[in-house]
Amino acid sequence: MRRLLPSLACFVLAAVAACGGSGGGESGGAQDPVKVGLIVSLTGNYTPLGSEDKKAVELAVEQVNAQGGLLGRKVELVARDDKTAPDQGIVAYNQIKGEIDALIGPVFSNSALAIEPLAQRDKMPYLSLAPAQEQVEPIKSYIFVTPALSSMYAERFLQYIQAQGIKTIAVAWDSKSAYSVSGHKSMVALAPKYNVTIAVDEPYETTTSDFSPVFQHVRDSQAEALVFWGSGAPGVTAAKQYAASGLKTPLFLTASQASKLWLEPMGEAAEGMTVQSAIGVVGDHLPDGKQKQIIDQMAEPYESKHGYPPPQFAQDGYSASLLLFEAIRKAGSTDKTKIQQALETMDLITPNGRFRYSPTDHSGLSPEFISVNTVKNGQFVPTEWAKEQLTKTVTAAG
Repeated sequence: MRRLLPSLACFVLAAVAACGGSGGGESGGAQDPVKVGLIVSLTGNYTPLGSEDKKAVELAVEQVNAQGGLLGRKVELVARDDKTAPDQGIVAYNQIKGEIDALIGPVFSNSALAIEPLAQRDKMPYLSLAPAQEQVEPIKSYIFVTPALSSMYAERFLQYIQAQGIKTIAVAWDSKSAYSVSGHKSMVALAPKYNVTIAVDEPYETTTSDFSPVFQHVRDSQAEALVFWGSGAPGVTAAKQYAASGLKTPLFLTASQASKLWLEPMGEAAEGMTVQSAIGVVGDHLPDGKQKQIIDQMAEPYESKHGYPPPQFAQDGYSASLLLFEAIRKAGSTDKTKIQQALETMDLITPNGRFRYSPTDHSGLSPEFISVNTVKNGQFVPTEWAKEQLTKTVTAAG
């Protein structure tokens, strides 16, 4: 259990409210709540992901309201379920767009991409919880992304792979997932930069239940590692079958598996596997500094309330909340254009790392805030390489 020092309270909550004050509101309706929309998967295949996002956003709202709210007003969450379906994401958005000041979510990339053009049309400040590249390439003025992009996860793995002296890899990717497709595309494009050859390039579908053909193709190749791109059920299914297959080629999994939702069903079979995560997931292993302080601000109350450390998806939801709250505070208003303009000048440390949005960068993060971990005793522990890299990153932030 982490301990949050009382002397840090004003510092860490600067991201969500001006310490001890209202921050100066806007004329007219000053007592009305600031309404934040949240669309996540509360049913369907991505329920485990969306439910963690919702818990984290609720925590952030509780914290900011305990500090007096924003602009002298309470923050109210308006949550809807996209049912892990793009069409239902659109239905949810249309239900709440007229009553909210800004939007967070969804975690399902396909839903996020479906909502994106509607939010842009309506000039709705929108912080997506999905990492698909297409959301911010090209830039859409009102669309911002909170998780590291798929391309960043791809590049971070390639940096690690190169550092390990690995020259040849296999890649398996979900052809029905926008996140997976984007990650695979980026890995193929970036591999030559790191002198890495992809010997096996294996698509599968989200409904795949037998990954033995993939493992056989890897076994028959010169691949020194298997990078698996997938979210939800395929991540557990493939990893379990890998453990039972006897395949000796190391399995590398992306941050979609960086939570108890993957660890618990995997059990002891997860030991020794390599899994990426946001920096906040491994906060206990970081040196003291601003980055660790903001992680602890979330981690202690989250773990106290829910009985386990905040997983990857919770980190995303909480970070999105801090970014949005700070944008409203800086804008001094809930005017949507002013919030959008404030987001484009954002420089803020969150549990996901330091965001530096700009008019030409609506992802804000860089690969240096991604950790590459090994599962040890049921926990994610940074590899020696990652620990060295993260220490440099955190030290630079102060």
